[in-house]
This record gives sequence, structure tokens and C-alpha cells, in this order.
Amino acid sequence: MDSQHKVVLRERDIHNALLRIAHEIAERNPDRQAPALVGIHRRGSFLAERLQPWLAELVSDDVPLGDLDIALYRDDVATRADAPVVHASHIDFEVTARTIVIVDDVLYTGRTVRAAIDALFDYGRPERVQLAVLVDRGHRELPIRPDYVGKNLPTSKAEHVHVHVHELDGIDEVVIAAAPAVVGA
Repeated sequence: MDSQHKVVLRERDIHNALLRIAHEIAERNPDRQAPALVGIHRRGSFLAERLQPWLAELVSDDVPLGDLDIALYRDDVATRADAPVVHASHIDFEVTARTIVIVDDVLYTGRTVRAAIDALFDYGRPERVQLAVLVDRGHRELPIRPDYVGKNLPTSKAEHVHVHVHELDGIDEVVIAAAPAVVGA
């Protein structure tokens, strides 16, 4: 790894952070129907899949699992130079009157979460929506705050946080890297 990249979480750290999040979700939702997990494409979906069996064991109930593609809900979709890559969303359970925990890899400005909430409400009206993120890096532009955080990771805006998951990248790690240089700047 060159000096422009720093690994801040490794496989064991990610495992422990997700296990802790599962415990926190169970503790915060003890007297209700089991919450459902909805991961944000792409890496949030894989993290939600990992959380599901732990949470189901902790709450002794089935935990519905879904995923959302928020590409067309983003507030920058009309201003992007490239067309968004759209994946299918899968929510095969009733969201109305249920606690939904949205799962994502990195919380930054809050715009992705806002888009996920918009997409989720197209499926119904949840009783409550909670947010679980592996990494909260700060720099919010919208008033969004996570309920469950694996790691608070203060960063500068000149840095990027990359979450690599084994399912897509062949490795589990979180890396801080220098932001790519802006062409023409």
C-alpha cells in the first residue's frame, strides 16, 4: 500500500464492528416486531446480509432482508456526466408499520441516505427508519445522523474512504486515500 493509502479497518475490525451493530439494533428494538434490514447498493447490501443472521439470532425471530438501488433517487442524477448504473431493488416484505434499518458502508454528506429514504417510502410507510453505517466520516450536508456506527472516522474533504468487501473486492478492509486530482483544476 503506497503512502497515499492507509488501511484503517481490517477484516477482523469489520467483523467486530458489524457484530456490535447487530447487538445494538437488538437492544434498541426489544419489544417490537423484528426490524427489517435494507442495504443500499452495493456494499451496504452485503453488510446487511452479514448483519441478518446475527440479528435474527439475537431477536429470536426472522429478520427480513432487502436492498435498494438509489441511483434514480439521487439529487445529482440530472447533473452527472455519466448515466447512473441502475440495479434492481429487492424488498419482498411489507415495510408499512415496521422498523426498517437502512444499512450503508460510509456516511458522508447524507445525500445517499436521503435518496434511500425516498426510495424506501415508495414501498410503504415504515413505523420507524433507523440508520446503520460501517463508517461515519463526517462532513454532513443534510441533517442526517446514524443510529448505529461501526467506526467514526474523521477525515478531510481531500480524502476518500473506500470500503472493500470480500463479496465484490476479494478483501474486507476500509482504506483512507487521497482524493483524486480534479482534471482542469
